[in-house]
Amino acid sequence: MKKATAGPKVSPMMGPGKAPDVESYLAACPEPHRTTLEKLRATIRSVVPKEATEAISYGMPSFHYKGGLVAYAAFKAHCSFFPMSGRIVEDFAEELRGFKTSKGTIQFPPDKPLPAPLVKKLVKAKLLLNELKAKA
Repeated sequence: MKKATAGPKVSPMMGPGKAPDVESYLAACPEPHRTTLEKLRATIRSVVPKEATEAISYGMPSFHYKGGLVAYAAFKAHCSFFPMSGRIVEDFAEELRGFKTSKGTIQFPPDKPLPAPLVKKLVKAKLLLNELKAKA
């Protein structure tokens, strides 16, 4: 997987300019946020193509493949997964019951992470959207 740097370096957990890369971002997260996000990252990596890149974008760790793919972040009382598409959240509304959602965000407690099979489905759906958009 290629590594890239992009976007403003503002971390929700760490303040402006404090996270130059994903490893630094994760290292600065307290437990249980860190372990939860590291597992989320590993799950995402298991699905994305080798050509995908990781970067800090909008202050959050993110994956890019034919455009923005997904991002995640730690906040004081929760973690968030961003499928970078309101459509994904809408399409998976039934499976996301029990999680706090908004147009493009899925929130979950750090001690109750999103199930890995669900994360894989969300990432695969966003990959498909990006592929279709790239062909258009």
